[in-house]
Amino acid sequence: MTGHPGPELLEEAELTEDASAGTDTSADDDAVLLFLGGPLDGRVEIRPARHGDPLPTVTHVHLHGGPKVVHRYDLEPLTEGAAVYNLRQPGNKPARDESVAD
Repeated sequence: MTGHPGPELLEEAELTEDASAGTDTSADDDAVLLFLGGPLDGRVEIRPARHGDPLPTVTHVHLHGGPKVVHRYDLEPLTEGAAVYNLRQPGNKPARDESVAD
């Protein structure tokens, strides 16, 4: 095996003069996420739009010689394409929807 695609694969490839064809280099739809508090304080992440919307809650687990330490961050949208993950304080859990009967 030479590592080169066979002739049947080469025939399917489309050639173009536009070097950017098929690649989206635009960051317009990417999300800029800032973490506040806890071990991730100050971290900035850019979530590519292809991954979808940011998660409403992020869990960070720190493993070390002692017990594992878990921190949860809740999403707070700021503007289109920018949001902050705030450290959830111990004991603060999202409110359960009481309007639905058990």
